[in-house]
Amino acid sequence: MKFRLYFALIMSCVLSFLMSGWITYVNLGWHVGFVGDWMTAWGMAWPAAAAISFLFAPEIQKLSAWLAKKI
Repeated sequence: MKFRLYFALIMSCVLSFLMSGWITYVNLGWHVGFVGDWMTAWGMAWPAAAAISFLFAPEIQKLSAWLAKKI
């Protein structure tokens, strides 16, 4: 359980950080307040991403294992 929690927190942190930066750039472009807008978006995205990662990771791991066997 501890591994699952740490994995969900770290993976969601990295993914939400990169994705919020990309989407902020796509939507607003590079501008003076870009980093602040990015950090605001990331601050809102990380909790949701962490909860989703923690809740769905076991089923996604099972699906991934099944697909790896089939393909």
